[in-house]
Amino acid sequence: MNDLFKLENPFEPAGDQPQAIETLVKSVHANNKFQTLLGVTGSGKTYTIAHLIQQIQKPTLVIAHNKTLAAQLAQEYRSFFPHNAVHYFVSYYDYYQPEAYMPITDTYIEKDASINAEIDRLRHASTQALLTRSDVIIVASVSCIYGLGSPEEYKEKYMLLTKGQGRSKRELMEMLVQVHYERTQGDLIPGQFRSVGSSIEIMPVSQKILYRLELKGNTIDHISVIDPVSSTLLEQPQEVFVFPAKHFLTEGTKKESALVEIKKEMEEHVAQLERRGMLLEAERLRRRTTYDLAMIREVGYCSGIENYSRHLSGKNPGDPPETLLSYFPHGENGKPEFLTVIDESHVTLPQIRGMQHGDRSRKTTLIEHGFRLPSALDNRPLNYEEFLGTVGQLVYVSATPGDEERTTSIIIAEQIIRPTGLVDPLLDVKPVTPTSEYPGQIQDFIAQAIEEISRGGRVLATTLTKKMAEDLTEYLRAQGIVSEYVHSDIKTIERIQILTRFRKGDFDCLVGVNLLREGLDLPEVTFIGILDADKEGFLRSETSLIQTIGRAARNEKGRVVLYADHVTGSMDRAMQETHRRRDIQLEYNKIHGITPRTIEKKIHDITEQLQSDHARLVQTELDLDMAAFKDNPKKLIAYKEEQMAEAVAELDFETAAILRDELAVLKEKFSKNLKRKDVKKS
Repeated sequence: MNDLFKLENPFEPAGDQPQAIETLVKSVHANNKFQTLLGVTGSGKTYTIAHLIQQIQKPTLVIAHNKTLAAQLAQEYRSFFPHNAVHYFVSYYDYYQPEAYMPITDTYIEKDASINAEIDRLRHASTQALLTRSDVIIVASVSCIYGLGSPEEYKEKYMLLTKGQGRSKRELMEMLVQVHYERTQGDLIPGQFRSVGSSIEIMPVSQKILYRLELKGNTIDHISVIDPVSSTLLEQPQEVFVFPAKHFLTEGTKKESALVEIKKEMEEHVAQLERRGMLLEAERLRRRTTYDLAMIREVGYCSGIENYSRHLSGKNPGDPPETLLSYFPHGENGKPEFLTVIDESHVTLPQIRGMQHGDRSRKTTLIEHGFRLPSALDNRPLNYEEFLGTVGQLVYVSATPGDEERTTSIIIAEQIIRPTGLVDPLLDVKPVTPTSEYPGQIQDFIAQAIEEISRGGRVLATTLTKKMAEDLTEYLRAQGIVSEYVHSDIKTIERIQILTRFRKGDFDCLVGVNLLREGLDLPEVTFIGILDADKEGFLRSETSLIQTIGRAARNEKGRVVLYADHVTGSMDRAMQETHRRRDIQLEYNKIHGITPRTIEKKIHDITEQLQSDHARLVQTELDLDMAAFKDNPKKLIAYKEEQMAEAVAELDFETAAILRDELAVLKEKFSKNLKRKDVKKS
């Protein structure tokens, strides 16, 4: 395992990164189960974790709370580890409507889903890397704790095809069908094969390349790896691996045993429903389950087969399902031998903890009314205790770690210093309620805002509701302060346009609710007013307050006023933490002679730039490619589809969007040409 992970970057750790790296490495080497990296925004937390991975030299799972963040992290880790296997594993559903039944209206909703084939391919690439390499980093969403199929079955069914191996053409095709590859005579997509003369061409489920097996009699005489679009020979290996096209596999005697158990459970539950006088439900369950059994026996699959996963995997009631975590290396005693990083743990941990409860109520209703067997409840994600038992050592990463991270972690490594020297903002507390000597929070905020705006600053105000944000904006305008509001009812593009106008100075005050907590980089903001800061709840919790206060940390003159009639526990903790960080940052700047400087970030009209650049790039690329492929537009479309797939695989979604639009133009143009040819023929 020595030096498998090789970190490449042009700069050395700075600020308090070296101490954080050293602390985490020592803790992991001491076999501590839990440790936390507490790092403020802009302190380089991902870079610190990359150094930890390099020094620990273990396969690593990084879990993020949404697909977008996971994609960003995967790109970062790929830039840090260009020679290692960094993969992206998220839910493959573009659309998912779960099966459900509403007894009140007697309405049954059938499962409906749209699977993204490219993400499914990336999922297979992740599991195959884990089973064949040791230098693997998987960046995943919380979907990684859902059932996936047994890694033992998956690995047992892979095919190692070698030059000179004795295999007949019929035998090879039967083997491919057994691991769920589909035969076709047309163009191949991942998970398909075709017979061409004395050769078999296979597109593995995890890559968009072709394996061409040339047979001589009953022997594999030659193996070629070919680009499917250009037909270019890429290499001529001595052997290739072909992994199954599906993660969930059950064959032979194991499948027959499962069918027996499913039928037995059906008969028991049907009898139970009949004893309760639920004859309609009993008949419904018997009919549906009998049909599913016939489908599984004949074609190896049925709609909703995941509801029979406990029987098909041979597990006992209540046993934890196999998940992506099962594919990571474990020792002989079952001890996990990999590192797990929980990014933005204050958000991700609650998601992991709550996953198992998400669909239990829905499935219970289906079971009670004869749509599913009780064993459907075992088709579930890991519960929290199972998750903690399955992962190895954990590193929580957050600017605002929660109580669990703080209480369970043996150590908390801190990254408080920003490379820019910027410090956390000054804080003040003022009353909400007006008195004879004090005008109240709204009038005081207006006075503070006018003062900041006169000095060239910008101001933010956070409210508790969308209606309050709209009403306050209207009132501020009436007082002569040019203002706008943002909240969840404002569409994404319009929200970006509002933020761009705010930075440009088209207006001076931005009012919002929760959208002002995280993800905004507005260095022009010098003042934030947190209205009704003493109303305890999600929007005024310690974590939310710290995140909101952090919006003023991009400007050297940043300050925040919390309007409250009394100091709540959340306020007190948030203020103490901010003061603590600020003191550390000021002392560091003093020792190292650093003068904090406001971040200078160029202002772009994001939406205009996206639209103009996008259109220009699409047209330029099309002009060049049409010239190169003028005699074969069909081949050009195939080439563009391959480029788009490669961009998605690299998580380069901007390039993928350009290629998607190029394809739309090409297909429309190609379709018109075909119609003209048909008209001429007629």
